[in-house]
This record gives sequence, C-alpha cells and structure tokens, in this order.
Amino acid sequence: MELRASMAVARILVVGSGGRENALAWALSRSKGNPQVWLAPGNGASNWISGCETLPIAATNASGLIAACATNQIELALIGPEGPLAAGLADQLRAAGIAVFGPGADGAQLEASKQWAKQLMKEAGIPTADFWVVNSAEEGCQIARQLNRPLVVKADGLAAGKGVTVANSVGETIAAIEACFSGRFGAAGDRVVLEESLSGPEVSVFALTDGKQLLLLPPAQDHKRIGEGDIGANTGGMGAYAPAPLLDAAGLEQVRELVLEPVLAALRQRGISYRGVLYAGLMLTATGIKVIEFNCRFGDPECQTLMPLLEGDLAGVLLACAEGRLESAPELTVKSLCSACVVAAAANYPEEPRLGDPIIDSQQEGPNPGNQNSQLFYAGVQASSSGPLLTSGGRVLAAVAQAADFDAAFKAAYERLSQVQFSGMQVRADIGHQVRQNYR
Repeated sequence: MELRASMAVARILVVGSGGRENALAWALSRSKGNPQVWLAPGNGASNWISGCETLPIAATNASGLIAACATNQIELALIGPEGPLAAGLADQLRAAGIAVFGPGADGAQLEASKQWAKQLMKEAGIPTADFWVVNSAEEGCQIARQLNRPLVVKADGLAAGKGVTVANSVGETIAAIEACFSGRFGAAGDRVVLEESLSGPEVSVFALTDGKQLLLLPPAQDHKRIGEGDIGANTGGMGAYAPAPLLDAAGLEQVRELVLEPVLAALRQRGISYRGVLYAGLMLTATGIKVIEFNCRFGDPECQTLMPLLEGDLAGVLLACAEGRLESAPELTVKSLCSACVVAAAANYPEEPRLGDPIIDSQQEGPNPGNQNSQLFYAGVQASSSGPLLTSGGRVLAAVAQAADFDAAFKAAYERLSQVQFSGMQVRADIGHQVRQNYR
C-alpha cells in the first residue's frame, strides 16, 4: 500500500460536463507527474485545459465509460454530478475493476432522497431541522395549515438544485407544496419533505473520505439567489468564496464531531462504504450548527473556488480515498490565500436559459491564463464552427481569483469577468458582500 501511495497517478477519467468538472480536471492535471486527464463528455472548452482531452461519452453511458477506461488504461475515475452517482455509475465502474472516487447508489441516497437523509440524521443524532414527510398535496397542505407558519418545502428527489422553496408565509408554503405535486420537478416531487424554517448564515463544508477517515477542506459560502441582495429565484449558484470566516479551525472540528463522523458511522452501520466527497450544507443558528442538507459530490461553484487553493498530489489523495486507504495518502495542503468566484449566467436563467449566444473573451486565454492566481472555468458552453464558443447552459462560466484578502481576490475576479461578453450575460455585482470591505 505504501508503495502504491508513493506512485503518481498517470491516467484519470473525470465524468461530467460542467464548471465543477472542468475545475477538477484542471486541478488533477496539476497533480504529481502531471497526469493525463480525460473528461467525458466535457464541454466546448474542456480541451483547452492543459493535459486534458474530451471523450464524446454521456455520463449516463456506463458501458461506454467502462470501455473507455479499458482503452485508456484509466487508474482513477472521478464522477462529478449527482445524477450518475444516484443512478449507480460508481457501482458499475467498480464492478469492472476501476478505482472510483464517488459513492455508490446506496451512499448517494444522502442527496438523492431528502427523506432518507433526514431519517439517517435523526437516527444518528445529527442536529437538523424538524421535518414531516408527505406523499400528497392534500397531506402537505393540511400540515402547513395546522402548523400555521412558513415552512421549507423540498422535493424529495434530485431537482437540479431547484427543488427547494424557503417560504415566507403559509400561502407560499401551500403554493410550493402544490407545485411539487403538480409535476414541476417530475418524479423528484412525488414525495415532499417539509422542514421547520431556520435562520442564520449558511456555510458549506466538504470532506474527502474513504468511508472511515475524513480530510476536511476549507469551508465555503455560495450565493444561490439570482438577484443582488440575495433575493429572487434559487439557482445552482451565482458565486462563492473560501475560506468562509464563519468557521474557524475550532468550528470545523465541531462540524467533524457533530456532523461528519456521525454520518459516516451511520452509513457504515447500514453496510455502506462511502468513498468520495461528503458535502454538508450547514446553517449556524442561535442554538448551534444545523444540517440543511447533505450532497454526495462537490458543490458548484464551490468546487471552482476551492480547487485553486489546494497544493499537493490531489490525484494521489483521491485514489487513496477510492481504494479505502486515506491514512496512506500523500499530503494535501491549503494555500494561505482567499479565493473568490463569480458566475456569469445566460439570459433568462434560472428559468429557460437562452442558448447559442457567442462568447467573446478579449484575453483569449481560455481557462489557463498567465496569472497563476486567476482562472476562468467554463461550464455551459459548446464549440462552434464559426470560431467563438456559444452558450449552451444556464451557468456559462466562472471567473475565479486568489489573493491575500477577499477585496483583492474579488477585484481580480470581476476584472477578469469584465473581459468576457455575451448577449444577456447575468452577473451579480455583490458576490462575497459578507467579506468585502470595499463592496461597491
């Protein structure tokens, strides 16, 4: 085991197509020995990342991915999005003898079923909001009227980050319940979890795990709302920053003890070996830490924010997690810098985004600019025969920068973003307002 841990990982597959996967591929390609990275399917700018190639294989095509792993002699596969994880892609790759960073379908239930996750937390004594599971609109509306207070309404299944409503009134609660059961979120809304509404700042904690041990990354905060001042519709995330000062070293240890170690223990008690990212979305309430949700993958755009802060052999660490031997992993350190990330979204996002708009970048540097403390990670983009990239998704790209303080980091990120243009481009000017002294 020690000999394997000292060897560089040479050939890696990253499954997915978003900004998160581009950031992971970028970081992995900078690991010990500069491994070759393939992205499947990747996006229109993934080939721009040094040391990376794309494979035209969908994340849902397990047999195609297994064949590609054999052809390219893949030593480590990393699955980025929650959908393929919930569908059991990690299980299928592991059955074919491939080392995988990402939980099986059993562990992915932490994200794929809100009800399953809440029940696990209740059994493990993990602090979280009180909740009610309902199977019809009538049942949910009756509970809302009986409680006579606003609730958080969550579609039980995967809804691309849009299945949660934090209601401000009983009427909004009832409307959100009815929307879920009307088919708005498909099968994800066939069952609904109602939660008591909590208040306090939110923070995300990510841990790399082999199912037994944990390696915590710096805490991050993201901005979910489309509008400045954190108002408007929920999105997949309009920006983020790390390390979030809300949690210091002592606070992170408290999260480890109260949340992360108990959930790993509860998973093991159910016979689940969870190997991948454990993502805890937390709220710091007046009565202490409460878990809002667990996710089974890196957050987006938190991942783009965190990856540039990591130094060391990331590929070696993820392989150690995949092989259940985190204790023998190479060292992974964190730069003493602040990282800022600002997302540019397409016109009409988060509803039906307009697609096909040309993207003009005056620097023409792609995701690897000359400044080592600045990155541009593309997400919803596709190549075109005419030259410029075209928008092909809601969140189009993210400008990320690192500096000694948050003001300098956000200044650099916004300056980089100012060099990018496409019609209808939506950018929030207030990302990181909590930590910026010179906001506006």
